[in-house]
Amino acid sequence: MAGIGLMLCVLFAGPTRAVADEPQLTGGPYVPTPQRVVDAMLAIAGVSDRDYVIDLGSGDGRIVISAAQKFGARGKGYDIDGELVERSNAAARKLGMEQRVRFEQRDVLQADIAEATVITLYLLPDMMRLLRAKFLRELKPGTRIVSHDFDFGDWKPERTVNLDLDEKYDVTGSWSSTIHLWTVPPRSLQ
Repeated sequence: MAGIGLMLCVLFAGPTRAVADEPQLTGGPYVPTPQRVVDAMLAIAGVSDRDYVIDLGSGDGRIVISAAQKFGARGKGYDIDGELVERSNAAARKLGMEQRVRFEQRDVLQADIAEATVITLYLLPDMMRLLRAKFLRELKPGTRIVSHDFDFGDWKPERTVNLDLDEKYDVTGSWSSTIHLWTVPPRSLQ
């Protein structure tokens, strides 16, 4: 139990900053989204072969790769961890998906998201609050946003689904995940 408590303390720590001489990248710990949650996120967003999925904090690339494999979507993932970006691009090449998906090392606050029709996230609450204004400013109305576990505070989701899981944070047991869905409103309603 002490290990789980320590892991959760690390998981819910605030955003990190790079040293002064490096680009200012913001992020949190890498925590993979369980595949069952990935599948549910993509289904709730209604992903199809017409979509361009952008995953912010893409980790090992599983969300964007799953969107391409299962739904024929195209997409991109952004992550601050160069090793995870390399691993994601290698996985895409191995699966023959490099023409449909790609991954870049970038701060999610600086990511180019204008092409997205679907945004996916598994980011901490502070980062969610920072991204809300970016989404409303840069995304086209009608873009779907799907988040694992965390929401945007007073911007209430259109739909919320809870999943019971046998494993989360690479720990077996009785867990749950929450998936939230929003649609970017017309500019006149923002």
